Amino acid sequence: MMLNHHLIKSLVLVAAGAVMPGVFGQSDNAFGIPSEKVRNPAANIVAAPGSRGQGWLAQGRSEVIARHGIVATSDPLAAQAGLEILQQGGNAIDAAVAAAAVLDVTSQNDTGLAGDLFALVWSAADQKLYALNSAGFAPAGWTPEFFKEELGLNQMPGRGVNAATVPGAVSGYDALLERFGTMGFAETLERAARVAEQGWGQSERRHDDLVSQQNKLLQDADSDAVFLDEGEVPALYSIIRNPGLADALRLIQREGREAFYSGDIADALIAKIQSEGGVMTHEDLAAFQSEWIEPISTSYHGYDIFQLPPPGQGWAALEMLNILEVCAPLHNLNLAALGPSNPDYWHFMVEAKKLAYSDLQAYNADPLFSEVPLDRLLSKEYALGLCDRIDMDLASEPSVKGGLDGGTIYLTTADRWGNMVSFIHSIFSVYGSGITIPPYGMILHNRGVAFSVDEAHPNVVAPRKRPFHSIIAGMVMQDGQPLMTFGNMGGAVQPETHAQHMVNVIDHGMNVQMTTDAARFTHSQSSNVLSLEHDLYSLVGRSLEAKGHEVRSVNGGRVGGYQGILFTRDPSLPLPVMTPESISEDHPVNGIYRAGSDHRKDGQAVGW
Repeated sequence: MMLNHHLIKSLVLVAAGAVMPGVFGQSDNAFGIPSEKVRNPAANIVAAPGSRGQGWLAQGRSEVIARHGIVATSDPLAAQAGLEILQQGGNAIDAAVAAAAVLDVTSQNDTGLAGDLFALVWSAADQKLYALNSAGFAPAGWTPEFFKEELGLNQMPGRGVNAATVPGAVSGYDALLERFGTMGFAETLERAARVAEQGWGQSERRHDDLVSQQNKLLQDADSDAVFLDEGEVPALYSIIRNPGLADALRLIQREGREAFYSGDIADALIAKIQSEGGVMTHEDLAAFQSEWIEPISTSYHGYDIFQLPPPGQGWAALEMLNILEVCAPLHNLNLAALGPSNPDYWHFMVEAKKLAYSDLQAYNADPLFSEVPLDRLLSKEYALGLCDRIDMDLASEPSVKGGLDGGTIYLTTADRWGNMVSFIHSIFSVYGSGITIPPYGMILHNRGVAFSVDEAHPNVVAPRKRPFHSIIAGMVMQDGQPLMTFGNMGGAVQPETHAQHMVNVIDHGMNVQMTTDAARFTHSQSSNVLSLEHDLYSLVGRSLEAKGHEVRSVNGGRVGGYQGILFTRDPSLPLPVMTPESISEDHPVNGIYRAGSDHRKDGQAVGW
């Protein structure tokens, strides 16, 4: 009698003690329910993935298509909060704030009220693209001497109260709602406050982040009290609550921005920082204001790609796209013809990235303090001058090294009036500085780590100066009209992934979901190690090693998380986009929205 090979394998595993089911053939973790022995049951299962029945069979999910409004975030609760606002009659700006506020509750591994934000906003009424910089500046007491002489450091700290600049996020929420919103904090923060009060489920990714940062959080008694359970990580899928954070949200609902910058939250924040040896003051908080600035852009194969200017790093994505566009013909390359299964394609992309990031590390800084020569760096002529530095047979060493990893959330929204928001919000490292502000249950970011203490560097720390910022938000336009919002959270990976997404959708014709389901690379500007997602490594890894790249096979946790929305206008309807007065539930925007969300994270795209 012949036994099925799956049965034989099961018998061997049971005999070896690898599987100890209570009933033969049944898992101890039926339905994926964790146990004391197995914290994350899915991680131990070996199975082949299924495939779709149409389109690119490896695409993880369909695009979401809607006409009245659409939201894409890295958390389903946040996406639903944004959708709820749209269905209540709010616009894309209202929805973005509501979604971000929920992420401030459920995703303090990546973001929080005591973080920073940037946004690009397409105003349908104005037919104009606006950019908001709400990155907090350094306390007045921060100088190179303070860190080197008083604290005895030779580089900026990544943990503790002296890693945090003034948090800019709440000011950014206020600026967005004041200029473009139709609702206030009372409406847009309501869902977040309820989630904090009633509780939410602990997802796999956030549980994993807690496990990885347990020791960091144990070093601060307030962080231990808020995020851990008697020093232990709460179980996967357990209910998490944060009543202190709910109190903070309720204060902001009642008192507005000032609750954070001059009220009770400000008092708590300064008390915690100064008790731990920090020098931030009430004056630092009160002096901060968000800044409306001009977006920057370049063209790529006929499309206009927009980013925010320094101190964000978005301009490196634009420079990389310039290099790809002008240097490919000189190397007899056509990225569309080569395709992402060809080693030369990836080699060229990586070498272009090294050149753009070398300029990023050399020049990026707060433009209010240091000149960043963007006119030169973002010109096609400058990119042309870099082409001979690419050797198609040999991997190069970056001419300027540096860079920091970090975490972020990116979200995007669009409404039935044609407004679109590209929004990024962060506390930088996983659980930021590791410091929690009592009694309000909010983690403090650690953006100050991105400063330099080298007085000759343009990014040197200085009073009221903003550090190098990794968070960036993107938008694509054509003929003066918005086409696509997009972003890719994940610290240093962001410019290189923005460029990869643009090549995917423009050169290869990928849809807004497929671009994120396709494998990506990330390259470390510090170590010169090239990381490829597993299947991509299997496809081209050896060939790239033959060109001199030091290559690693990695999982999707290394390449960040994408969200995107594409607007397709109905050519039978006139431009400009209809005015709010002419649009009702029965007459939505003059086209359709299509959205995608990264399977590597926990979120979704939703629309109506």
